[in-house]
Amino acid sequence: MPRLSAATRDERRQRFIQGAWRCAARKGYRDTTIDDVCVETGLSKGAFYGYFESKQDLLLALLEEEAASIDRLMDELENAGLIGTDRLRRFARGMLERGENSSQVQVTADLWTAMTTEPAVRAAFVASHRHRRERLRSWIEGGIAAGELSDIPANALAALLLALADGLLLHGSLDPKGFRWSNIQRAVDILLASVGRR
Repeated sequence: MPRLSAATRDERRQRFIQGAWRCAARKGYRDTTIDDVCVETGLSKGAFYGYFESKQDLLLALLEEEAASIDRLMDELENAGLIGTDRLRRFARGMLERGENSSQVQVTADLWTAMTTEPAVRAAFVASHRHRRERLRSWIEGGIAAGELSDIPANALAALLLALADGLLLHGSLDPKGFRWSNIQRAVDILLASVGRR
């Protein structure tokens, strides 16, 4: 049997990841089986095990993809030349937009659940959050030094923004009609405006 090219292998692995997102949107990641993902992608179970050792490995791949997506958002904001509250507001909006994606909401809730029992998931999640918090903190410290932001504890504000985004996703998974994301975005804009220098 001919060996698959690196590009074909990457494409197939990505098909499994995208199939897992779609399955999670329909029935939740916890209740999604490897068989479900294989049916969704039209690929075999043997092929699945060529890319992932277990369902937990697939969950870690979803976490990595989510982290890469947020890193891309942060890169775009840095390259756009935004500063102070404008950059933080755009970051918060980007994070909250994830709440409009049902599979994102479900997988985030499942990740938080898995962290209580799966050390590998917890370690990956903690590392991802730490990286994001440190990056946000540096933005805030830069805004304070430039006089664009009030003198606010930078690490605390970074942690608050991340906790707010994740907490709202979890609340959204519990009660999808409990609030409107557009109103949440307006409220966050007002809160962030209060830390800017006038």
